Amino acid sequence: MEKQNLNKQINETMLAMAKEPKNVELYHKLSELYLELQDYDKVMSVLDSLLAIAPDDVRALVGMGTMWFYEKDFRKSLSYYNKALQINPKNYLIYYNIGNVFAEWKNFPKALFYYNRAIDLNSMNPEIYNAIALLYNDNEDYIESKAYYEKALSLDPMNLTALVDMGNVCFKLFDYETALELYKRVFALNIDNKVVAICIGNTYTLMKKREEAYSYFEKALKMEGDNYRAYICYAISLSEFGENDIAIEMYKKAIEIFPKQTNAYQLLGNLYTNLGRIEEGMDEYKKVLHFAQNDAQTYVLLGNAHYLNNEIEKAIGSYKAAIDIQPENDEFKLVYYQIMDEYIDTKRKEMEA
Repeated sequence: MEKQNLNKQINETMLAMAKEPKNVELYHKLSELYLELQDYDKVMSVLDSLLAIAPDDVRALVGMGTMWFYEKDFRKSLSYYNKALQINPKNYLIYYNIGNVFAEWKNFPKALFYYNRAIDLNSMNPEIYNAIALLYNDNEDYIESKAYYEKALSLDPMNLTALVDMGNVCFKLFDYETALELYKRVFALNIDNKVVAICIGNTYTLMKKREEAYSYFEKALKMEGDNYRAYICYAISLSEFGENDIAIEMYKKAIEIFPKQTNAYQLLGNLYTNLGRIEEGMDEYKKVLHFAQNDAQTYVLLGNAHYLNNEIEKAIGSYKAAIDIQPENDEFKLVYYQIMDEYIDTKRKEMEA
C-alpha cells in the first residue's frame, strides 16, 4: 500500500511539473519520493534536470554529491559538494559531507579539517562528533575517539551509533566494564539487535564469564539474519573456555552458511593447529586456497603449520607465496627471512658435521 501511495504521489507531482516546469520545489519533492522508493537512478535524473534549470540550487548539488558518494564515485561527489560550497560557504552540511569524502580516501588531516569547520558552523550536531570519533578510531587513536563519542552522547544520550561505537572503542581499550554497560544500554532499547548481542557475548568472554557469554550467543542465534558471525564468535568463546569439540562444530556451521568466506576456515585451522592436530589444520587452510588462491594470510598460516610440523622447506614455500602476493608486507618478510636464516644455518651445520 505504501508503494502504491508513493507512486500515486509521484504521478501527481509529475502532472504538477508539467504545468510548472520551472518550479524547483516540485523537482525536490519528486527526488525525495524516488529516494523513498530507493530508485536512485531516477533521483539522480531528477536532480540533474533540476540543475539544468537552476545550476546554483545548493540542495540539488548536495543531493547529487550524496548520490555519487553512495555510488562510491568520490571524485564526482566532491565536485558537486565543492560547487555547493562556492555558492553557500556557511552551510555546515557541505563541510560535513566533504569530510566524509576525505575520510573514505583515508586522508585524515583533510577530513578532520572539514569536520571541524562543520562544528564551527553547527556545534550541537552529534553526527559530526560521531564522524570525528570514527576518524580517530580508524587512525587507531582510541583515546581521542572515545572523547568525541562522549561529546556526541552528551548531545544525544540515546544515539545508538555512538553507544555501539564507543562500546567498541572501550573494548579495544580493554575497558570491558564500560563496553558492556554501553552495549547493554543499546540492547535495552533494541532487544532484537543481533550485532549487539554478539558484542555482549564477546565482552563477557573476555571478562571470563562463561554462562553470561553463552547466554547472549544463544540469543543472537535465535534472532533474524544469518548466523555466520554468531557461530564464529560463539566458537571463539567455547574454545576460550576449553570446549573445543563444540567450538569445532560451530566453525563448521559457519562454513555451511558461507562456504566461500575465508575467516571460519582460518579460525578452525588455527584451533586444530593449537590442539596439535596440525594435519587437520593444514587441510582447512588448503580448502581456502581452492577458492581464494591469492589469500596471502592463508599462505602464512599454512607456512606456520608446516613449520610446526617440521616441514621447513614447505613452510618457506608458503611464506614465499604470501610475499609474492603482498610484497609490501614487512611482517611476512620478517618471518620468511627468519625461517630462511634458520634453514641455511641448519644446512651449514649438517655439511660441517
